[in-house]
Amino acid sequence: MVGITSYGAYIPRYRLNRMLVVQNMAWYFPVIMAVAQGEKAVANWDEDAVSMAVAAGYDCMIGKDRKALDGVYLASTTLPFSDRLNSGIVATALNAPEQGAMNADFTACMKAGTTAAIAALEAIESGKKDSVLVTAADQRGTKMATMFEMFYGDGAAALLFGKKDVIAEFKGSYSLNADFVDHYRGWNKEFDYGWEERWVRDEGYGKIIPQAIAGFLKKTGMKIEDFNKVIYPCYFGGTHSGIAKKLGVDPAKVQNNLHAVCGDTGAAHSFLMFAAALEEANPGDKILLASFGQGCDVLAFEVTKNIKKLKPRLGFKGSLERKANLDSYQKFSKFRDLIIADLGIRGEANPSSSLTVLWRKRKTLYGFVGLKCNKCKTPQYPGNSICVNPDCGSINDFSEYEFADKKAKILMYTGDMLAASVNPPSVYGMVGFEGGGRTFIDFTDCDLTQVKVGMPAKMSFRRRNKDKERGFTGYFWKAVPQVEG
Repeated sequence: MVGITSYGAYIPRYRLNRMLVVQNMAWYFPVIMAVAQGEKAVANWDEDAVSMAVAAGYDCMIGKDRKALDGVYLASTTLPFSDRLNSGIVATALNAPEQGAMNADFTACMKAGTTAAIAALEAIESGKKDSVLVTAADQRGTKMATMFEMFYGDGAAALLFGKKDVIAEFKGSYSLNADFVDHYRGWNKEFDYGWEERWVRDEGYGKIIPQAIAGFLKKTGMKIEDFNKVIYPCYFGGTHSGIAKKLGVDPAKVQNNLHAVCGDTGAAHSFLMFAAALEEANPGDKILLASFGQGCDVLAFEVTKNIKKLKPRLGFKGSLERKANLDSYQKFSKFRDLIIADLGIRGEANPSSSLTVLWRKRKTLYGFVGLKCNKCKTPQYPGNSICVNPDCGSINDFSEYEFADKKAKILMYTGDMLAASVNPPSVYGMVGFEGGGRTFIDFTDCDLTQVKVGMPAKMSFRRRNKDKERGFTGYFWKAVPQVEG
């Protein structure tokens, strides 16, 4: 049996109430008041498509063997590198195998996630691969006071494909190609350019998705009423409902488009809606998944009893509940580099990243891998040639030890108003890990007034620096205090 063996999701902690955008920018473009309902997910200043894909990947791999992966596919239209394997960064952060692995980036359209999923399924069906993780993530920039700013949200989701312990059996797929340009982003351009919304709704979503689903049903001989849940993206509420009517789908079986709670997350959105559906699914349920973007991919799955055996995860619901309101439109604008603010002279130092060190220390820096003494079992990060246990003193007798998925507790912290930060004060301190080991590290996704000594924390892969002059993005791990609210 071939299909999905696990799933994960990640929605950034911060939410921007659309009314806040209206209050600040409707004077310039009043039309945005028409879509002022709800809120959208907003990535923190140190997040991007790669970091969110890593978060979704870790969520998906809970209870699964990352060492068994023989491929990591990353789908996104907002990858930080044009000529570097972005999925390779994700795979390194996940400590996935290097030998025998073929990772790949899928990009340049909104349906990149489902296209990557079909590629993974075909590789597994052919016997060429056994376990492929497909992550999809997007953080699309928008101009201020635009409909895109109101519609777009940030997020990621991941699906693990394989043959063992399948939770949703693959039942077939169908793809439709259409060079329909509802929006585009030219080379070296920062923002999307969109065409008239009515045309996009009527000729795009309203026709292409029904045509693709009709093609799938004709190919497989299945009927739309066979499915317990039908999933397709469309951030136009009326058109989303209209597609269901055109297909003859019971509205109760149509997956919510998530516009009100997180916005449209681009290449990740079909996956994110699918993750939300899986959390409500029961064994025997049939789910139809469709995407949109210069065509449409349609995939069908049947949920198995193994879904009840999955270990608890953050998932869609957990991510959604773990939220904090971003109550400043100016702060959101700075997070997106839409306004110019001075970081001060401490923020001017920008040495080039040593690619030599990055290669040699990739497991330490991206994988957050330290060492564990083979003699006294003391973990340490970063690794050293001499055991940090003063009663041991063992030399060069260690095994690799992963800290990324270990629970941590805050031992000490401080808030620094003098350090250069996009979101001052800069918060950092010492954390101790369950099972041993401690390190000094930056904190993120927190308000200084909420952080306490003894508070639990989780590790999160984040953007450490962005060298605009040389076009390089550096990553490292940060601690996320598990604050309430």
